[in-house]
Amino acid sequence: MSVLNGKKILLGVSGGIAAYKTASLVRLFIKAGAHVQVIMTPASKDFVTPLTLSTLSKNPVHSSFFNEEDTDAVWNNHVELALWADIMLIAPATANTLSKMTTGNCDNLLIAAYLSAKCPVYFAPAMDLDMYKHPSTLSSFKALKQFGNILIPAESGELASGLSGEGRMAEPENIVAFLEADLSSKLPLKGKKILITAGPTYEAIDPVRFIGNHSSGKMGFDIANEAAKLGADVVLVSGPTHLKVKTSSIKVIQVISAQEMFDACHMYFKDMDVAIAAAAVADYRPKTVATQKIKKTASEFSIELEKTKDILFSLGTIKEKQFLIGFALETDNEIENAKLKIQKKNLDLIVLNSLQDEGAGFKKETNKVTFIDGNFKIEPMELKSKESVAADILGKVVLHFSENS
Repeated sequence: MSVLNGKKILLGVSGGIAAYKTASLVRLFIKAGAHVQVIMTPASKDFVTPLTLSTLSKNPVHSSFFNEEDTDAVWNNHVELALWADIMLIAPATANTLSKMTTGNCDNLLIAAYLSAKCPVYFAPAMDLDMYKHPSTLSSFKALKQFGNILIPAESGELASGLSGEGRMAEPENIVAFLEADLSSKLPLKGKKILITAGPTYEAIDPVRFIGNHSSGKMGFDIANEAAKLGADVVLVSGPTHLKVKTSSIKVIQVISAQEMFDACHMYFKDMDVAIAAAAVADYRPKTVATQKIKKTASEFSIELEKTKDILFSLGTIKEKQFLIGFALETDNEIENAKLKIQKKNLDLIVLNSLQDEGAGFKKETNKVTFIDGNFKIEPMELKSKESVAADILGKVVLHFSENS
């Protein structure tokens, strides 16, 4: 999954021959899962039509503050467009547009949106080689970088003038690769290794039957997807579930029993920076597993159970640098039971679920949790989607590393 997936990109197109490449650029952004809106300068429409970019972006293209030919014209709000964007990209950025960006000469909708942007702004210059090396252009580059804007360097090759040299706008594929690399390098969990457990465990009674629970694994999978989105290297140890991760970058270890989950967690834990135990691991398993299907003969049937190994407790005893997060699903005495679990299992944070809260628990799209940290600071949260809860949990992880960097 591309780091651009779900990103809102505002593409500004200025009037140079390289504008024809923006059709391919928009197509690549959409393919990466981004949402795209386009602002064109009036001059750029001589090189590529608004209809082309509108069709590819699946959004109206804006080029003026309002349509003078429409008697019921609606103002194109440059502030609204700028605040909508997660990323603004100006490509091609001509010498004229670069100069206006530098000086604030706001005579078109594109520059007005640029001056209102609060998001990262990238610019991909395109012009002839002498213009590209001219002191005024170099001065624009310097000023824009001082503003915090990010230059996507031009490439060398044949130019529209017939000359060959530096000044070609970077190819669309290279622009996308540049954005992905730059955004990835700035992700808050880049380089962090996170172990996550998810789903139930099944404890065999015989070759057909098992002891299990109602966990769907959704909470753990949402945490794994969110962690990967924030740049972490994720190992997800999952019990039986129909769920799939959203990106192949997550390493999924499929297990069935509590013992298999225990073994997998201990295989990876020592190399991890964070471990989040979201799985609903069986507390007990049959002491003896029948090798053949047990026949239904007696009117009553008893199974002798024994405790499974406590995965979270075992990780807490060998914890070194790891930030260890556990879950507690309680039905009574919730806060006190969660505090005891923090102490007993050497946790840094616990995510408390109560089955008393409507909308929380197994096989739900939502969850209502309370965070309790190692100092027993209690932070109750509202009922949210499990995706939003996952984002809150990873927010605690990001905060931990920012405070301890």
